Amino acid sequence: MSAGTYAPRPGAAPLSRMIAAQTALETRMLLRNGEQLLLTVVIPALLLVLFGSVDIVDTGAGDPVDFLAPGVLALAVMSTAFTGQAIATGFERRYGVLKRLGASPLPRWALMTSKTLSVLVTEVLQVVLLTAIAFALGWSPHGNPLSVLLLVVLGTAAFSGLGLLMAGTLKAEATLAAANLVFLLLLVGGGVVVPMEKFPDAVASVLGLLPIAALSDGLRDVLQHGAGVPWADLGVLSLWSVLGLGAAAKFFRWE
Repeated sequence: MSAGTYAPRPGAAPLSRMIAAQTALETRMLLRNGEQLLLTVVIPALLLVLFGSVDIVDTGAGDPVDFLAPGVLALAVMSTAFTGQAIATGFERRYGVLKRLGASPLPRWALMTSKTLSVLVTEVLQVVLLTAIAFALGWSPHGNPLSVLLLVVLGTAAFSGLGLLMAGTLKAEATLAAANLVFLLLLVGGGVVVPMEKFPDAVASVLGLLPIAALSDGLRDVLQHGAGVPWADLGVLSLWSVLGLGAAAKFFRWE
Protein backbone atom coordinates (compact mmCIF):
# COMPACT_ATOMS: atom_id res chain seq x y z
CA MET A 1 0.00 0.00 0.00
CA SER A 2 1.62 3.20 -1.15
CA ALA A 3 1.42 6.44 0.74
CA GLY A 4 -0.89 9.00 -0.81
CA THR A 5 0.22 12.39 -1.97
CA TYR A 6 -1.61 15.30 -0.41
CA ALA A 7 -1.35 18.89 -1.56
CA PRO A 8 -2.62 21.70 0.65
CA ARG A 9 -5.29 23.93 -0.83
CA PRO A 10 -5.15 27.19 1.09
CA GLY A 11 -7.82 29.78 0.52
CA ALA A 12 -11.45 30.45 1.19
CA ALA A 13 -14.24 28.04 0.36
CA PRO A 14 -16.49 28.81 -2.62
CA LEU A 15 -18.77 31.76 -1.92
CA SER A 16 -21.96 29.72 -2.35
CA ARG A 17 -20.76 27.21 0.27
CA MET A 18 -19.86 30.00 2.71
CA ILE A 19 -23.30 31.59 2.31
CA ALA A 20 -25.04 28.23 2.78
CA ALA A 21 -23.02 27.45 5.91
CA GLN A 22 -23.63 30.90 7.40
CA THR A 23 -27.35 30.67 6.58
CA ALA A 24 -27.60 27.32 8.37
CA LEU A 25 -25.77 28.76 11.39
CA GLU A 26 -27.98 31.87 11.51
CA THR A 27 -31.11 29.70 11.29
CA ARG A 28 -30.01 27.41 14.13
CA MET A 29 -29.16 30.38 16.33
CA LEU A 30 -32.54 31.97 15.62
CA LEU A 31 -34.49 28.80 16.40
CA ARG A 32 -32.55 28.17 19.63
CA ASN A 33 -33.26 31.63 21.04
CA GLY A 34 -36.23 31.51 23.40
CA GLU A 35 -37.05 35.21 23.08
CA GLN A 36 -37.01 34.98 19.29
CA LEU A 37 -39.28 31.94 19.34
CA LEU A 38 -41.70 33.86 21.56
CA LEU A 39 -41.86 36.68 19.01
CA THR A 40 -41.84 34.58 15.86
CA VAL A 41 -43.99 31.59 16.82
CA VAL A 42 -45.74 31.78 20.17
CA ILE A 43 -47.27 35.28 20.02
CA PRO A 44 -48.63 35.00 16.43
CA ALA A 45 -50.06 31.53 17.17
CA LEU A 46 -51.69 32.69 20.42
CA LEU A 47 -53.20 35.75 18.71
CA LEU A 48 -54.62 33.59 15.94
CA VAL A 49 -56.16 31.09 18.37
CA LEU A 50 -57.45 33.72 20.81
CA PHE A 51 -58.97 36.20 18.37
CA GLY A 52 -60.12 33.42 16.06
CA SER A 53 -61.95 31.57 18.82
CA VAL A 54 -63.31 34.42 20.97
CA ASP A 55 -65.35 37.32 19.61
CA ILE A 56 -63.17 40.13 21.01
CA VAL A 57 -62.79 42.41 17.98
CA ASP A 58 -65.46 43.03 15.37
CA THR A 59 -63.83 41.83 12.15
CA GLY A 60 -66.87 42.39 9.98
CA ALA A 61 -68.97 39.87 8.10
CA GLY A 62 -67.77 36.31 7.74
CA ASP A 63 -65.69 34.00 9.87
CA PRO A 64 -63.19 35.93 12.05
CA VAL A 65 -60.35 33.56 11.12
CA ASP A 66 -60.71 34.59 7.45
CA PHE A 67 -59.84 38.15 8.50
CA LEU A 68 -57.28 37.24 11.16
CA ALA A 69 -55.17 34.62 9.37
CA PRO A 70 -53.69 36.97 6.71
CA GLY A 71 -52.97 39.63 9.34
CA VAL A 72 -51.23 37.15 11.62
CA LEU A 73 -49.15 35.88 8.69
CA ALA A 74 -48.07 39.48 8.08
CA LEU A 75 -47.26 39.83 11.79
CA ALA A 76 -45.12 36.68 11.61
CA VAL A 77 -43.12 38.15 8.73
CA MET A 78 -42.58 41.38 10.67
CA SER A 79 -41.63 39.60 13.89
CA THR A 80 -38.92 37.60 12.14
CA ALA A 81 -37.60 39.99 9.49
CA PHE A 82 -37.76 43.15 11.61
CA THR A 83 -38.05 42.61 15.36
CA GLY A 84 -36.09 39.39 15.74
CA GLN A 85 -33.40 40.29 13.22
CA ALA A 86 -32.93 43.80 14.63
CA ILE A 87 -32.46 42.55 18.20
CA ALA A 88 -30.16 39.66 17.28
CA THR A 89 -28.01 41.75 14.92
CA GLY A 90 -27.85 44.62 17.40
CA PHE A 91 -26.35 42.43 20.11
CA GLU A 92 -24.02 40.71 17.63
CA ARG A 93 -22.73 44.16 16.76
CA ARG A 94 -22.32 45.09 20.44
CA TYR A 95 -20.36 41.94 21.31
CA GLY A 96 -18.04 42.32 18.32
CA VAL A 97 -19.38 39.31 16.41
CA LEU A 98 -20.05 41.34 13.28
CA LYS A 99 -16.62 42.95 13.44
CA ARG A 100 -14.94 39.54 13.52
CA LEU A 101 -17.16 38.14 10.78
CA GLY A 102 -16.43 41.24 8.71
CA ALA A 103 -12.73 40.34 8.83
CA SER A 104 -13.38 36.76 7.67
CA PRO A 105 -13.31 35.58 4.03
CA LEU A 106 -17.12 35.92 3.99
CA PRO A 107 -17.90 39.30 2.35
CA ARG A 108 -20.11 41.62 4.33
CA TRP A 109 -22.81 41.61 1.69
CA ALA A 110 -22.79 37.81 1.80
CA LEU A 111 -23.26 37.93 5.59
CA MET A 112 -26.34 40.11 5.15
CA THR A 113 -27.54 37.75 2.42
CA SER A 114 -27.18 34.83 4.82
CA LYS A 115 -29.20 36.68 7.45
CA THR A 116 -31.96 37.36 4.94
CA LEU A 117 -32.01 33.73 3.77
CA SER A 118 -32.21 32.63 7.40
CA VAL A 119 -35.23 34.88 7.84
CA LEU A 120 -36.89 33.30 4.79
CA VAL A 121 -36.28 29.77 6.11
CA THR A 122 -37.81 30.72 9.46
CA GLU A 123 -40.78 32.32 7.73
CA VAL A 124 -41.49 29.10 5.84
CA LEU A 125 -41.72 27.27 9.17
CA GLN A 126 -43.96 30.02 10.56
CA VAL A 127 -46.30 29.94 7.58
CA VAL A 128 -46.65 26.15 7.78
CA LEU A 129 -47.47 26.26 11.51
CA LEU A 130 -49.88 29.21 11.33
CA THR A 131 -51.61 27.84 8.25
CA ALA A 132 -52.18 24.52 10.04
CA ILE A 133 -53.68 26.34 13.03
CA ALA A 134 -55.86 28.50 10.78
CA PHE A 135 -57.14 25.43 8.92
CA ALA A 136 -58.00 23.83 12.26
CA LEU A 137 -60.05 26.96 13.07
CA GLY A 138 -61.95 26.67 9.79
CA TRP A 139 -59.96 28.99 7.51
CA SER A 140 -60.85 28.88 3.80
CA PRO A 141 -58.20 30.84 1.84
CA HIS A 142 -58.61 31.96 -1.77
CA GLY A 143 -56.51 33.70 -4.38
CA ASN A 144 -53.28 33.15 -6.29
CA PRO A 145 -50.36 31.69 -4.27
CA LEU A 146 -47.90 33.59 -6.47
CA SER A 147 -49.40 36.90 -5.34
CA VAL A 148 -49.02 35.75 -1.73
CA LEU A 149 -45.39 34.77 -2.35
CA LEU A 150 -44.62 38.14 -3.94
CA LEU A 151 -46.17 40.00 -1.00
CA VAL A 152 -44.21 37.94 1.54
CA VAL A 153 -40.89 38.38 -0.30
CA LEU A 154 -41.32 42.15 -0.63
CA GLY A 155 -42.54 42.39 2.96
CA THR A 156 -39.48 40.47 4.11
CA ALA A 157 -37.18 42.79 2.16
CA ALA A 158 -38.88 45.88 3.58
CA PHE A 159 -38.76 44.71 7.19
CA SER A 160 -35.23 43.31 6.86
CA GLY A 161 -33.95 46.65 5.63
CA LEU A 162 -35.61 48.52 8.50
CA GLY A 163 -34.41 45.98 11.07
CA LEU A 164 -30.82 46.09 9.85
CA LEU A 165 -30.94 49.89 9.74
CA MET A 166 -32.03 49.99 13.38
CA ALA A 167 -29.48 47.37 14.47
CA GLY A 168 -26.65 49.10 12.62
CA THR A 169 -27.24 52.61 13.94
CA LEU A 170 -28.56 52.27 17.51
CA LYS A 171 -27.04 50.74 20.61
CA ALA A 172 -28.13 47.19 21.38
CA GLU A 173 -30.25 48.17 24.38
CA ALA A 174 -31.96 50.93 22.39
CA THR A 175 -32.57 48.49 19.54
CA LEU A 176 -34.13 45.99 21.95
CA ALA A 177 -36.51 48.59 23.37
CA ALA A 178 -37.35 50.27 20.05
CA ALA A 179 -37.92 47.01 18.15
CA ASN A 180 -40.30 45.66 20.78
CA LEU A 181 -42.14 48.98 21.00
CA VAL A 182 -42.57 49.16 17.23
CA PHE A 183 -43.79 45.55 17.26
CA LEU A 184 -46.52 46.35 19.78
CA LEU A 185 -47.57 49.58 18.07
CA LEU A 186 -47.82 47.98 14.64
CA LEU A 187 -49.64 44.98 16.10
CA VAL A 188 -52.42 47.35 17.19
CA GLY A 189 -52.29 49.94 14.42
CA GLY A 190 -51.17 47.92 11.41
CA GLY A 191 -54.41 46.20 10.48
CA VAL A 192 -53.29 42.87 11.93
CA VAL A 193 -56.16 42.15 14.35
CA VAL A 194 -58.02 45.49 14.27
CA PRO A 195 -59.59 46.47 10.91
CA MET A 196 -58.34 49.76 9.52
CA GLU A 197 -61.97 50.89 9.27
CA LYS A 198 -62.03 51.19 13.07
CA PHE A 199 -59.63 54.14 12.91
CA PRO A 200 -60.54 57.70 11.87
CA ASP A 201 -60.15 58.29 8.14
CA ALA A 202 -57.15 60.61 8.51
CA VAL A 203 -55.36 58.17 10.81
CA ALA A 204 -56.21 55.18 8.62
CA SER A 205 -54.79 56.97 5.57
CA VAL A 206 -51.43 57.41 7.33
CA LEU A 207 -51.39 53.91 8.81
CA GLY A 208 -52.15 52.45 5.39
CA LEU A 209 -48.74 53.62 4.17
CA LEU A 210 -46.91 51.46 6.73
CA PRO A 211 -45.35 48.22 5.48
CA ILE A 212 -47.29 46.07 7.97
CA ALA A 213 -50.58 47.59 6.80
CA ALA A 214 -49.68 47.09 3.14
CA LEU A 215 -48.65 43.49 3.77
CA SER A 216 -51.68 42.57 5.89
CA ASP A 217 -54.13 44.32 3.56
CA GLY A 218 -52.53 42.77 0.49
CA LEU A 219 -52.62 39.27 1.97
CA ARG A 220 -56.21 39.83 3.09
CA ASP A 221 -57.30 41.00 -0.36
CA VAL A 222 -55.84 37.89 -1.94
CA LEU A 223 -56.55 35.22 0.66
CA GLN A 224 -59.91 36.45 1.97
CA HIS A 225 -61.44 38.17 -1.05
CA GLY A 226 -59.71 36.27 -3.86
CA ALA A 227 -58.42 39.46 -5.48
CA GLY A 228 -55.77 39.52 -8.19
CA VAL A 229 -52.38 41.14 -7.84
CA PRO A 230 -52.61 43.91 -5.19
CA TRP A 231 -50.49 46.42 -7.07
CA ALA A 232 -50.98 49.31 -4.64
CA ASP A 233 -49.82 47.25 -1.65
CA LEU A 234 -46.92 45.85 -3.66
CA GLY A 235 -45.92 49.39 -4.58
CA VAL A 236 -45.86 50.47 -0.93
CA LEU A 237 -43.78 47.42 0.04
CA SER A 238 -41.39 47.99 -2.88
CA LEU A 239 -40.83 51.59 -1.81
CA TRP A 240 -40.13 50.56 1.78
CA SER A 241 -37.77 47.82 0.52
CA VAL A 242 -35.71 50.27 -1.52
CA LEU A 243 -35.62 52.88 1.24
CA GLY A 244 -34.90 50.42 4.05
CA LEU A 245 -32.24 48.34 2.33
CA GLY A 246 -30.63 51.41 0.81
CA ALA A 247 -30.43 53.21 4.15
CA ALA A 248 -29.15 50.07 5.88
CA ALA A 249 -26.40 49.64 3.29
CA LYS A 250 -25.35 53.27 3.67
CA PHE A 251 -25.56 53.85 7.42
CA PHE A 252 -24.93 50.39 8.93
CA ARG A 253 -21.98 50.50 11.36
CA TRP A 254 -20.15 47.23 12.01
CA GLU A 255 -18.68 48.34 15.35
